[in-house]
Amino acid sequence: MIIKVCGMRDAENIREVEKAIANSSFFTLHSSLFLMGFIFWPKSSRYVSELPSYLPTNCKRVGVFVDADIPEVMQKVEDFGLDYIQLHGHETPDYIRALRVADGFPVDTRLIKALSISSRNDIATYKDYEGLIDYFLFDTKAQLPGGNGQQFDWSVLAAYDGNTPFLLSGGIGPDDAERLYALPALDGFPVEKCAGIDLNSRFEVTPAIKDINKLKEFIKTVRI
Repeated sequence: MIIKVCGMRDAENIREVEKAIANSSFFTLHSSLFLMGFIFWPKSSRYVSELPSYLPTNCKRVGVFVDADIPEVMQKVEDFGLDYIQLHGHETPDYIRALRVADGFPVDTRLIKALSISSRNDIATYKDYEGLIDYFLFDTKAQLPGGNGQQFDWSVLAAYDGNTPFLLSGGIGPDDAERLYALPALDGFPVEKCAGIDLNSRFEVTPAIKDINKLKEFIKTVRI
């Protein structure tokens, strides 16, 4: 199971989160499945405007973009050594095709496409992107993309019948470990396609600063 901690910015907090997870049994078993996200959308309260003085070395780095120009994306890939690109806006399939053939696009960089979900009807939008990306990220439909602390009804994901694995996002908090453990029993939930979870605002002290103790306790108990 992938665990992605998103909305990072502060060098010391990056170091603390990385250490907390690197010292966990989860990391011992699944070191390649720990991801850390950096948001490059200027309207976000977690916007990363400059390179932090410390970047993680024991996890994969994810850059989160919202309708960004492709040259800007490629510059961040180079500056931050990104392993994943997460597209959290209205990026079209043609945009994704152009991104994959852009100058300097590393062949091993993986793409995540976020889809905003509130009902079963929203799930169908995945069909436009099937085969173009490596993961979907199902997030709560809200006024702003991501980091809203709001959950959608996970049962609507029973409507997902695609082949691309996905990350579950949208307001997952410290008290959700048992709900995640119970997902396989949720009627029709495609647990075999659920590759992991995305954690952000509900583990924060303030925007972009994660509560280390909450993360430690959650990672000890969470399972899907």
